[in-house]
Amino acid sequence: MKYLITGGGTGGHIYPALAIASEIKRSNPNADILYIGTKSGLEAELVPKAGFEFKAIRVKGMPRRLNKSSLIALRELMYGLSDSKKLIREYKPDIVIGTGGYVSGPVVYMAKKLKVPALIHEQNVYPGITNKILSRFVDKIAVTFDDAKQYFKHPEKVVNTGNPIRGEILKVNKKNAYDKLKINPEKPFILSFGGSGGQKKLNECFYELIKGYKDVDNYQLIHVTGARFYDDFMKKLCDDGIIINSNIRVLPYFYEMPDALNIADLIVTSAGAITLAEISAVGVPSILIPKAYTAENHQEFNARTFQEKGASVMILEKDLSYIKLRNIIDELINNKQELRNMSLNSKKMGKINAARLIVAEVDSLLKKK
Repeated sequence: MKYLITGGGTGGHIYPALAIASEIKRSNPNADILYIGTKSGLEAELVPKAGFEFKAIRVKGMPRRLNKSSLIALRELMYGLSDSKKLIREYKPDIVIGTGGYVSGPVVYMAKKLKVPALIHEQNVYPGITNKILSRFVDKIAVTFDDAKQYFKHPEKVVNTGNPIRGEILKVNKKNAYDKLKINPEKPFILSFGGSGGQKKLNECFYELIKGYKDVDNYQLIHVTGARFYDDFMKKLCDDGIIINSNIRVLPYFYEMPDALNIADLIVTSAGAITLAEISAVGVPSILIPKAYTAENHQEFNARTFQEKGASVMILEKDLSYIKLRNIIDELINNKQELRNMSLNSKKMGKINAARLIVAEVDSLLKKK
């Protein structure tokens, strides 16, 4: 059986695609899988590293406003459709799976023109423009949130599967994690990060918060700035003569994230789809600060859903201040019952078998072929 998978640009589209590909291989070791992306996208690096065949097409994202770049993007889209048509005819897939990003547009659309069954996966509450367009043509739409269903014109195609997550998230031994990260289980542990790339406004608030916490040892904090913000963050601490206690750690990137997610008492983060899938899989309470500049403002839709379910407290970037953030953190950390309730509500939202559910939908489409 031949599976063509496409999706790219950001980790939010690529990692779910790789999780689906891995689950296909787990359930069907003889499966033939081809991943289509762009040469310039992160997928060009990540997919071959994951052990899957990768081929690129020419395509660019369409600007949100008509300008000179729109003509270039339109020309590249025509190339992308032509490249997709050629690759699909050569590969002859039995099914196509798209996980979003502009690269998936021409691939999935051309697959349907060539009468190949297709499924798309939407990670966010508010769908990206590519998936909204493709939803008219595909056979099945897998979503992460029930609330996403209302934004598609063909709700009968929609099934809630959840968002695939890294397997290692669910394999953490908590005792080992406390030891590995040198975290005292008797003291509240707060983990903060602004997604894989960091978040400027969150860093600004945590700088002030660390100044306030520098002599306080009743909390433990790991703050991940993101590589691009780290040097400036540390320089500012140095310039201001701030020496922090050992219970506070500031890092550019955090490779032990699965361990930390499993033992954190509270997480402060943005509202990317992968992060939310992971924190709900382990059932951890959170303060969500959605990035205001994301496409279609999708992070606010994500965060609002978590808040409405009682799993999180949301603060919009425009309302974010050091005082407000510190007050909410203090209030939650000192209210163990509220944290327990949030943890339970978070866990209810998690789907630890999302990749398996998506592959089951794929298999169902293949049986109808």
